[in-house]
Amino acid sequence: MKKNTYNAIRFHKAGSKDVLQYDTLSMPRPTGNEVLIKVNAIGINRAEVMFREAQYIEQPVFPSTLGYEAAGTIEDIGERVSHYKIGDMVNTIPAFSMGQYGVYGEYALVPEAAIIAQPPQFNHIQGAAIWMSYITAYGALVTYGKLTHGQSIIITAASSSVGVAAIQLAKALGATVIATSRDTSKHAFLLAQGADHVIATNEQNLVDEVNKVTHNKGANLIFDPVGGPLLAQLADACAPKAVIIEYGALDSHATPYPLFTALAKGLVIKGYTLFEITKHEERLRQASDKLMPLFTSGKLCPVIDKVFDFEQIHAAHAYMESNKQQGKIVVSLAQ
Repeated sequence: MKKNTYNAIRFHKAGSKDVLQYDTLSMPRPTGNEVLIKVNAIGINRAEVMFREAQYIEQPVFPSTLGYEAAGTIEDIGERVSHYKIGDMVNTIPAFSMGQYGVYGEYALVPEAAIIAQPPQFNHIQGAAIWMSYITAYGALVTYGKLTHGQSIIITAASSSVGVAAIQLAKALGATVIATSRDTSKHAFLLAQGADHVIATNEQNLVDEVNKVTHNKGANLIFDPVGGPLLAQLADACAPKAVIIEYGALDSHATPYPLFTALAKGLVIKGYTLFEITKHEERLRQASDKLMPLFTSGKLCPVIDKVFDFEQIHAAHAYMESNKQQGKIVVSLAQ
């Protein structure tokens, strides 16, 4: 017997984690190219915290859904769905508006273009933890960064799920990885993920340490979600013709453009979001085609930090905001 209602997490005003609430909604019916997924797990991302606070690139319209990543089983399909069928195990890819197609719920309605078959070697927890992180990393390192064997990359805030994905992908490409964290507490974790060097930016001089490990050549690629005054230091740590990819704004301070360093070194400084990949059909296909074999071979594998129950969404968001996570935060709904 099909259910007529389901529980979803929404918010009716912007604010702290406490604005998140459980609403009982009528079961949606997919139309056109939409699919309805029975959700087994939800991946938690900083984007959702920022969206909840109305500090994201998209503004919520209330009452608003949220959430980009889910793993589950297709329950129903619209009449124009052509590549998937009821019963398929799938993951969602962030290629939609959170306010229109949020996945924080027992069921999620999403466009067919925003789902992909779950890699068979992964369970639902892992399936909810891969696509945002690894596509973000792939677009930055491969599509735009052109990272190749023998080059060096600085990955800041490296213990995040995206940071871990970038470390793994950079090592698979044969690059030297310089990971950064604010202090030494995550040093061992980052080395275990494959980083060649770890710099504690609150305790060490970033530029001096990068020059040491690169023999004064500087880094060829920077992958940074922090911004703020750190950008000037990163530019100083760059090799000539290096690329700096900014994909976040964890530092709330202004981000001055390092004009003279950029001119002197011929730097490329690019703002980037994964939507440049996920909303472009050919780029998304290329990314997924390259990532799937790396998942299968074990070269890429999500690191799960902590799993919360569906009823613990406030605790999951609090943990994300604590910046203590080492890898991915996931919410499980599977019984």
